[in-house]
Amino acid sequence: MLTATKAIVLSKIKYKDYDLIVKCYTEQYGILSFIIKGVLRSKKGNAKAAYYQLLSNLQLVIQYKNNRSLQTIKETKPNYIYSNLHSNVLKSSIVMFLAEILSSALQEEEQNETLFSYIETTLLWLDSHSDYANFHLLFLLNLTKYLGFYPDTSNIECDFFNLNEGIFEFEKTNKYCISGDNLTLLKTLLGTTFDKLSNVKINSQQRQSFLNMILLYFELHLGNFKHPKSLKIFNQVFN
Repeated sequence: MLTATKAIVLSKIKYKDYDLIVKCYTEQYGILSFIIKGVLRSKKGNAKAAYYQLLSNLQLVIQYKNNRSLQTIKETKPNYIYSNLHSNVLKSSIVMFLAEILSSALQEEEQNETLFSYIETTLLWLDSHSDYANFHLLFLLNLTKYLGFYPDTSNIECDFFNLNEGIFEFEKTNKYCISGDNLTLLKTLLGTTFDKLSNVKINSQQRQSFLNMILLYFELHLGNFKHPKSLKIFNQVFN
């Protein structure tokens, strides 16, 4: 069945000599992987391969077959061309890091238009803004809303947040309860938007500590979540 869908590229690997296997999050079907044969064989093919940069926003026409591990792309064109998401060193580091997170966290082959819209619109925001030091923190925190473990803010005034349960508590009940700077920043980010993000002022050490905390939060709630290999490089470049 031929069908059109928007897609965001999560990963790509070279297969054999001239082929690519590309994993995408699609608007119509959720996670799909594609084999693109012969795309690296010629200069013209290499130009097409450039479409599949990490987190590129594409319009695909695909030959979709249910229960097939590798789908076939009939036509590819950019749905949106970023102005600097791949050329800016800091933004490209964010792209590499978040693509790995999304590739690990998103596993379902099912339609979720609200999640696709969230990823799409936030990437467009990142592409168009110059103050984005804390973008990845709010992006990951808000992502938990779509993955089913967004913090319960019923008792947000409490002195601890239980990462394992996803709730605020009056006292420390296990080793996964956080307090201090991470708790303060969590409460701040829960009450802000991307457009107000420039008002959040923290140093690189606080930023790194909070990122480690939220990655642990992902690990506790997503059974197959893998700690990102790109984290070390990301911290070196970004901090």
